[in-house]
Amino acid sequence: MSEPDTPVEIFKRATAATLRAMSGQDDVEVAFANEAPSVVGKRVRIPSPPRDLNPRDAAIARGASDAVALKLRHHDAGVHAYRLPQSAPARAAFEALEQARVEAIGAEEMVGVASNLGAAIDDRCRRQGFDRVTTRDDTLLPEALKLLAREAMTGEAPPPSARAMVDAWRPFVAEHMPTRFSSLQKLVHDQDEYAREARRLLSQLSLDVGPDMDEPQTGQDQSDQNEEDGDDTSDSEDQGGQTDQQAGEMRPTQGDGESEDGEKIEVSMSDAADGGEGTEDEDSEATPQPGVSNPNLPDPNQYKAFTTEFDEIVEADQLADAEELARLRRLLDQQLQHLHGVVARLANRLQRRLLAKQTRSWEFDLEEGVLDSARLARVVANPVLPLSFKQEKQTEFRDTIVTLLIDNSGSMRGRPITIAALSADILAHTLERCGVKVEILGFTTRAWKGGQSRERWIAGGKPPAPGRLNDLRHIIYKSADAPWRRARKNLGLMLREGLLKENIDGEALLWAYSRLMARPEQRRIMMVISDGAPVDDSTLSINSGNYLEFHLRKVIQSIEAAGMVELVAIGIGHDVTRYYRRAVTLVDAEQLGGTMLGKLTELFESEGGGRGGRRRAA
Repeated sequence: MSEPDTPVEIFKRATAATLRAMSGQDDVEVAFANEAPSVVGKRVRIPSPPRDLNPRDAAIARGASDAVALKLRHHDAGVHAYRLPQSAPARAAFEALEQARVEAIGAEEMVGVASNLGAAIDDRCRRQGFDRVTTRDDTLLPEALKLLAREAMTGEAPPPSARAMVDAWRPFVAEHMPTRFSSLQKLVHDQDEYAREARRLLSQLSLDVGPDMDEPQTGQDQSDQNEEDGDDTSDSEDQGGQTDQQAGEMRPTQGDGESEDGEKIEVSMSDAADGGEGTEDEDSEATPQPGVSNPNLPDPNQYKAFTTEFDEIVEADQLADAEELARLRRLLDQQLQHLHGVVARLANRLQRRLLAKQTRSWEFDLEEGVLDSARLARVVANPVLPLSFKQEKQTEFRDTIVTLLIDNSGSMRGRPITIAALSADILAHTLERCGVKVEILGFTTRAWKGGQSRERWIAGGKPPAPGRLNDLRHIIYKSADAPWRRARKNLGLMLREGLLKENIDGEALLWAYSRLMARPEQRRIMMVISDGAPVDDSTLSINSGNYLEFHLRKVIQSIEAAGMVELVAIGIGHDVTRYYRRAVTLVDAEQLGGTMLGKLTELFESEGGGRGGRRRAA
């Protein structure tokens, strides 16, 4: 006779059945895990309830499940992708307003659902630390808009944990958006009209939503833009005058909307602000097309930065206080408990192989060396036999350092950056036990759309060909000589709201490479984890569309040609094999930990770096 189910198992079954019923999709696979709610095709993950289930925890779990079910039922991925803005800040805000819409429908139809959603929202805001936010932070605008829209459409006030954050944004929104969200309330059941109105409201907040897909920029709007940018109408039409059909075909490939083919839906709006490709903003010049002659474009071989004054290389513990780092580290551990065991087993396997390569061994029956006492007995028995000597073999394992360079762009938010942080943590601990030095670095920018570099460029009269036009932020999570136990808390910083922005990969690789070359170790390995091509709205709006990508290719080619560092890349949902000679592309971030360990195992089992190692990889 089987043992009776526990209350938690009964609760899980009931919650999964409710999700399928609310979504209207009986074939949805529901899994429970310690992570944010998400949907990949027909597979749904929702937070696992605690074992000591109480009414509040049950409401939070139901709220997360209801949010997923409502999006599956009331959200059209095609409409969403067609209307999705291209710039990252506008996309995040647009995503937040869409989630507010589907949740408002559920709250209107079912009182219990409204209560569950409220509990889940309050819990998430508390975990994200919104109760300590009292000033306006641009990265939190999507969250504030979502809660203000929810308040307008359902009458539900922001939860206590987010009230101060919302109140900080309320006057700004009221000033720039006079109609507030009353216009959205009337369109809540029409996603397409709602999306169009949401774009209009976001443009009132000076967010770059791009042109309306149904109305090409002509007339007075086009003239205004030409006057501001100093470009003629024909240039603008060449770049932005696509037809409705073209827009409908192209936009889904540019956006991060969900689809039935398996693209991921992130229900938590804290994970929505990615660093995807953006469009030019109100201060930008028209973007020259790649391959078109333009006197304003610099020689692509002469990559430059407009200014490096505002760039920073910073230790992770300088970006947050000890209390916040401890909180984020606990959050990291909680979210990936189920994955920790799998990666740890792979790490133990790597450790055994590394230690085996470092094990001492001896050569026996030599004519000179250290006297072999174990063989003295045969000399005593037969004095004619010569004495036997031995010598310790030289180990083939060379002094090694491994650098993990992790993309900290906005598109890594959520699952990818969480798994990357955990994998780096376990890998660093494992290699340290084997005597291998490990350095963990991250790269992003200090601001969206240019920061102080762009402000200086505008103040200087917008000189042509400025080059890189954003402030770099290179983060040292763990230096090579820092012990793992002191640096492990720093890795939780990757989960911090507002840290992940845009990515300029070429300069990040040069920075990591220069640090490696300054090390005394004989063998140097660099592993790059990224989920996309280099993207910086500010730089790409002024320079050619492939300006950053071209520089990245040149940097990779020079590093691989020098042969001093073994360069390996892992792409998450993005084909990095077109950049790196030794690379692998993953479809699912879940595979990251095992792939990192597998690639390192291959490297250590090979005879080693240099040009020979590169030829074997090719």
